[in-house]
Amino acid sequence: MIAEWTVTGTENCERRFMVSGHTVPGPFEDASGGAGYIGSHAVLRLLEDGHRVIIVDNLSRGNLGAVEVLQGLAKRGRVQFINVDLGDAPRVARVFADNKVDIVIHFAAIAYVGESMAEPLRYYHNITTNTLILLEAMRAADVNKLIYSSTCATYGEPETMPITEETPQRPINPYGKAKKMAEDTIIDYTKSSSGKMAASILRYFNVIGSDPEFRLGEAPRPELRRHGRISGACFDAALGYIEGLKIMGTNYPTPDGTCIRDYIHVTDLVDAHIVAMNNLRQGEAQIYNVGTGKGYSVREFVEACKKVTGKDIKVVEQKEKRPGDYAVVYSDPSKIKRELNWTAKYVDLEESLKMAWAWRSKHPTGYSVGGVDEKQDKCSASHDVTDDDSD
Repeated sequence: MIAEWTVTGTENCERRFMVSGHTVPGPFEDASGGAGYIGSHAVLRLLEDGHRVIIVDNLSRGNLGAVEVLQGLAKRGRVQFINVDLGDAPRVARVFADNKVDIVIHFAAIAYVGESMAEPLRYYHNITTNTLILLEAMRAADVNKLIYSSTCATYGEPETMPITEETPQRPINPYGKAKKMAEDTIIDYTKSSSGKMAASILRYFNVIGSDPEFRLGEAPRPELRRHGRISGACFDAALGYIEGLKIMGTNYPTPDGTCIRDYIHVTDLVDAHIVAMNNLRQGEAQIYNVGTGKGYSVREFVEACKKVTGKDIKVVEQKEKRPGDYAVVYSDPSKIKRELNWTAKYVDLEESLKMAWAWRSKHPTGYSVGGVDEKQDKCSASHDVTDDDSD
């Protein structure tokens, strides 16, 4: 059963968070997207740190089962779930009117490069317009602290590697373009706030892994398989839910012909949110890359998955790349290390995949809801995989 309640104030120094789309809790933190893969891990950390959290999520991509896990782990009254679409401006405003929110962590977004190429208007609405609606609600409620989940896709295909925060942003797909527009909106609003607004924009690279204690993990919804998030695709193949993998793009200008990405463990990513949250500066929109600084090719990733799962995953290769993809992307995380003293702890790909597989192999159909496992039909199709970066 999902408990809903309203908090109008706090009697101690704890902060309140809202996590959107994935909303992040704190006394109160608002987490938009808090039922999603990254958002749920962030909510868990906030709860462990003693914060109260409001999860705001419409469950279009998130998992109600993850919310139930978090509610089971939290002390009574520490986490609230509100089923709201961020595109519904009156209801978003109501969340702030009914709750005292100190900080918003905004994860909520659809995040598949291939899907964005096919449905660009949906992406601009979901990412850019919804961020504007959220900012307007925050302004009306006088909430002035924001952590924003952005992406390395805003850089496009840079001429030089690694990517720094000064690398020109030239996104080449609607997902990256919509995120850049949202970033620009946040930056401009912060500049105009007369020193009140404090924001941190975190540009993620490719997220993998699971909670080291295996309480949460990545549970892609079955209907999203065709978009080919590589870790979920590998595990689906290892579990027999699909016949195999199709690597799209084998003639990139890379050592083995497949694209190269920087894979960041979800726990490290959550840690970056915490240090960013604790170092917000009024009147500034701080920007940080969050990655390991090391790149792996798709072929290397698939071989690591075979080793970790112990399964001989069938692979079919296709020379033509997927529209909207780029050859090489990996980070230079030196700025966040220098300014916030953050460094990725899980830099070994196999170690991160072992954690992810340990959770997924114990939850082959994903989260259960009300004690019933989410359905995963087996099919004969293969997943198309390249690299997708997802929130």
